[in-house]
Amino acid sequence: MALIVQKYGGTSVGSVERIQSVSERIISTQQQGHDVVVAVSAMAGETNRLMNLANQMSEVPEPRELDMLLSAGEQVSIALLALSLNQKGIKAISLTADQAGIYTNNRFNDATIEHIETDLITQWVDKGYIVIVAGFQGRDKNGNITTLGRGGSDTTAVALAAALNADECQIFTDVDGVYSSDPRFVPNTRRLKEISFSDMHLLAKSGAKVLQEHSVAHAWNSSVTLRVLSSFDDGEGTLICEQPVEGKGVIGLALKQDLLLIECNGFLEEELTELRKQYRVLIERCDCFQIVVPKAAFLQLKLAFSTKIRNISSLSILTLVGDKVEGMADSACNQLMANCVDIYQHSIEPKSLSVIVNQADLERAADILHKTFVITEQSQDNNLMIAVS
Repeated sequence: MALIVQKYGGTSVGSVERIQSVSERIISTQQQGHDVVVAVSAMAGETNRLMNLANQMSEVPEPRELDMLLSAGEQVSIALLALSLNQKGIKAISLTADQAGIYTNNRFNDATIEHIETDLITQWVDKGYIVIVAGFQGRDKNGNITTLGRGGSDTTAVALAAALNADECQIFTDVDGVYSSDPRFVPNTRRLKEISFSDMHLLAKSGAKVLQEHSVAHAWNSSVTLRVLSSFDDGEGTLICEQPVEGKGVIGLALKQDLLLIECNGFLEEELTELRKQYRVLIERCDCFQIVVPKAAFLQLKLAFSTKIRNISSLSILTLVGDKVEGMADSACNQLMANCVDIYQHSIEPKSLSVIVNQADLERAADILHKTFVITEQSQDNNLMIAVS
């Protein structure tokens, strides 16, 4: 008998009908002889709805109260899932993160899990219950509710798997695995059967949304076997592991959108030092300081620094991830410029190459880079690791 931790995201539990379907999948896992612990997100759209309510009260909501509000979404979905299982004759109990013993630091809106006291979860599992835990949340040492940031339910699941010494952590979502890029913007992407922790971490860090960056790092550090699966279809999904059999060459292209180029003037040196720590710097001169920030951060910066900043343009960052990608910078930039894509900046790190382009050029640039550099089914069939024109 194995212990399986499963996580279901917002789209997986987005309606009563989908919650019923999830309960059937959980029952199937239990009937295979496994113990099951489940981490669940809020229903699709619920966190955004709560955030909109908060913004009607305040342009910049107080962080503690915002966490109190946003954590309510998961409480609804865990209770509904437990009700569904109970109605089908399966013993199940829902637990908030506080009840489940998930302790975090006190950084509201972006907390980090510090440890999990698993005694209560283990007691219920030993009694034959399916334990359903609220994802995305925890409590600090003072008893305050905290949230883990967008996608935090992935981290909840991985942390639970590590603390419980689970045999596998399964992340169920609306796609059937990790793809070589975002299929919504890039044609001819392929599902990866396996990917290394290091490559998956780079993709997540660079904007791939299928897994949260912190969850991958936690799984990597804790040696948690991690698999991404579809909530709606059967299949093997994608295995994230230390040493995949496949995965040589350039394995993926991550896209990071909703970024703004901000120009700063008249800042004090200590203010600029803090901005350098948080954001990517494009230009730094004595009279001008340009940084790239998420759109969500612009209002806070504008409120804090008033006339010292202005928005220049909307940008996107595209990042190629894989072996020897560092040596492809000139070729990649030349390919883009030959197709009239302006590049604000490119940067190279071990196993990654990033280029910054206008938001309007995102899809064209992504198609060019993916088609030229990322492994495709055809390149694999031809035993080619990369296709560089």
